Amino acid sequence: MGPLGWGRGVVLGQVSTLIPFTSNTNHPIIQFSCCRRTKCTCMKQLTETSLWQDGQLWTTDKVSSKDYTCCRSKRLTWLWNAFPSKMVMTMGLLSDTNIVSANTGFSISIYNVTSRNIYLRWSKFSGAFSYRITATPMNIVGHSLLVHFNDVPVIGILTSLIPNTVHTVKVEAIDKNGIILAEAQTMQLTAPEIPAIDQAYSKLSNSITVEWTAVPGATSYLLTAQDGESFIETIVINSPGTVTGLKAATLYKITIRSINSGGRSLPSPSKKAKTVLAPPILSVSSPSYDSIVVSWGAVYMAVGFSVSIMRSDGLGSMMKENTTHTSLVFTSLDPGTLYTIKAHAWNVNGIPGDDFTYNQITSPHAPSDVQVAFDSGTLRATVSWILTEGTLNYSVTASSGASKLNCSTSSTSCTLSSLQCGSEYSIYVVANNGAGSSKPTDAVSLKTVPCAPGSITIEEDSPGKLSVSWANVDLGDYYVVFVKSDDGLEVHCNTSHTQCHFQTDCGFTYFISVFAYNKAGQSPLGDVFNYTTAPCCPSDFYPVFVSSDTVEIVWSPVRGAEMYETKAVDGVGVVLCNDTATICILSALQCNTQYNITVYSYSEIRGSNTSCISKYVATAPCSPEIKNISQDDLSIISVHWQANNDEAIYTVTARGEAGVRHCTSSGNSCSITDLPCGSVFSISALAITTAGQSLPSYSVPLETAPCCPNDLTVTQVMQSITNISWSVGAGAKTYITILESPKGPAKCHTLQNHCLLGCITCGTNYTVSLKVISETGLASDCTYQDYSSSACCPSGVKLYRLGNNGIRIYWRASAGLIKYSTDLYGSKGNFTCTPTSGLSYCDVTEIPCGDVYTVVVSPVPEKGSKLTFCPKKIYSVTCSGSSVGMVIYRGKRSAE
Repeated sequence: MGPLGWGRGVVLGQVSTLIPFTSNTNHPIIQFSCCRRTKCTCMKQLTETSLWQDGQLWTTDKVSSKDYTCCRSKRLTWLWNAFPSKMVMTMGLLSDTNIVSANTGFSISIYNVTSRNIYLRWSKFSGAFSYRITATPMNIVGHSLLVHFNDVPVIGILTSLIPNTVHTVKVEAIDKNGIILAEAQTMQLTAPEIPAIDQAYSKLSNSITVEWTAVPGATSYLLTAQDGESFIETIVINSPGTVTGLKAATLYKITIRSINSGGRSLPSPSKKAKTVLAPPILSVSSPSYDSIVVSWGAVYMAVGFSVSIMRSDGLGSMMKENTTHTSLVFTSLDPGTLYTIKAHAWNVNGIPGDDFTYNQITSPHAPSDVQVAFDSGTLRATVSWILTEGTLNYSVTASSGASKLNCSTSSTSCTLSSLQCGSEYSIYVVANNGAGSSKPTDAVSLKTVPCAPGSITIEEDSPGKLSVSWANVDLGDYYVVFVKSDDGLEVHCNTSHTQCHFQTDCGFTYFISVFAYNKAGQSPLGDVFNYTTAPCCPSDFYPVFVSSDTVEIVWSPVRGAEMYETKAVDGVGVVLCNDTATICILSALQCNTQYNITVYSYSEIRGSNTSCISKYVATAPCSPEIKNISQDDLSIISVHWQANNDEAIYTVTARGEAGVRHCTSSGNSCSITDLPCGSVFSISALAITTAGQSLPSYSVPLETAPCCPNDLTVTQVMQSITNISWSVGAGAKTYITILESPKGPAKCHTLQNHCLLGCITCGTNYTVSLKVISETGLASDCTYQDYSSSACCPSGVKLYRLGNNGIRIYWRASAGLIKYSTDLYGSKGNFTCTPTSGLSYCDVTEIPCGDVYTVVVSPVPEKGSKLTFCPKKIYSVTCSGSSVGMVIYRGKRSAE
């Protein structure tokens, strides 16, 4: 072997045995990868010739860690040595077992196993001089295998092992002194023994069946069929096994290998076997109901053919023909029957090839007893016949001139639809199956019904009389005209002529159809015409509401009316109302006017019925106009209006919060009495006639004078001030209060119901009056009982000592016999004395000294309580011993 021509190389290691990595073994071809930093180019094959030279394994150039990563993706394992400038590489499948010695990094891996060989490699170990490999079978004594290698190789093979046996494989790294530096070991099962083929034969053109004797430990077997450079492999479980996918009439070399979980054995000694001829590929047809034609192409290595045919149900006998041709015709067969056809070729030795089987049915026989049933209503014909053997479906054809109709079915009847009226058809039936069609049956004739009459005209000769006419049709023996009103009532006319007459009513729509008849039946439905008569007139209309300018008319619906027109005529103008409802409101009419009203019915087809009758309806009276309202008394008014209606009664109404008042008259005025004071009324008038009542006139407001308050009270607050209060007067807005005496008046104008009056003179008689004013300025003068102001408070009130424990109160009295009351208030007690009328002093006999007293002297009115507004004076009463001492004036206090 010459050196590799790749330039500078690296020696991987020295081995003691050449490893046969050839395509004839179970070892994969070793793949070499040349990796660069910029890209990785892999899969350069190293063959047995180029891989080894002088027992050394070569590669090129050094590789980097990056290149290692690149090439590892191609399922290669890299191992490195300690050379600084070169990198040592070995290769193997990634699936190999790799056992690493603990703490040393020394490892062993097995990459291929046969029945008696184990292929392994190990890592180089620094300082190792040689490597010792031991393979020891488990449970077997004295069969250990020991092999030594120098320090150059890192791969090796163990031979002469025991098949289907677990071996303990150990590698030891030994230095030059024989000391073991490191070791690694693994367990490996060898492949089963090589099986021996008993026989190999072919029954089918694409397969060979192999029989062999089973070997211990084999879990499956690999069968290989080789034809020159090509081969096909199949894994089977046990004998016999079959290799498929082969070529027909071809000689193959057959080998077998046993397989277990440890690996595969070497191939067995080969046996030769040849596949049989390929089957002829048949093309089969049934040209008639009693024959089948079979044809095929040439078959490689064939010199003759054998074809047989028999019923698939097993009835009858089998027919068989041998021929050197490529076609045959079988006759006298049963119609519509499934036949099974088998054919094979034979070679010059008479050995038959593969069979080809084909199922073919013969064409069916034509159906018999064809019957036709015609449906004139739908223009359909149902065709029926007797079942024929072996028929998949039936085809029915009906022809009439150039027109053809078809239907298909798998049963024994079929319906032909869309037949033409007035036509005669020829009908025949054909049976069909996978082989083809039978001959047509004898034709059956069918005559259809006549077509519907056309050119139909409808005329109303006079109200209530209708005429229908049409054109004559072919094949029509007689005609029937149907006239049906929209209320469901139907009449008909049977004639051999082309015209009929009918009676009609108003407001009906009549649906008219004409049919022609013959022996086949009634013609199809032609055009259905409708004719609508004029709508009926409303005759029961009447007013349900009448006003001065509006009349509401209602009526019952009438037949045939789509809309109504109401017309009101007064001799001057016309008012119209159109609506689809049975109500009409005539507006903008003249009041107190007689109208001639007519309601007409209308349909879009026939227009208005102008023969409807009319009725007279009068509108309500016109509204009166109030001309004047006069007040005859505080509670009586007279209302005057303009009378503009015929024979009307007028009613005047005064309506307000105080109630409603009425007066009635047929003239132009009336009076309303008993109107309360302080009230606001709305005065209106309306007219009433037999036609109805008018709208009220425009209202005129009326206000009565405000009411005087029922209660008035005068109270003297101070000697010169009086408070007057009163109850509220209906309709009052403001009040003016006046107290008047010869000395002058006191006056107050207020919105309230009370008032304070000043400048009142004491001891004076006053007249009291109150003026009540409404919001619009109407006033009522009210008078009340006179009022007398109280007597004047005394002046000059003084205190004098009287005896040991007495005090005298003195004052200057007003003119007249006035009765006074004296009150002393102190911290040690209160004292009161009331002298007789006419006296101007009063004595308190027992009063405690050493106290400050408030003294008040007030006139006592004849009625009511004592006055409290007189001035108060303060005195100190001192003690002289236990008696009253000096009386000292301390000032005065205003009345509280």
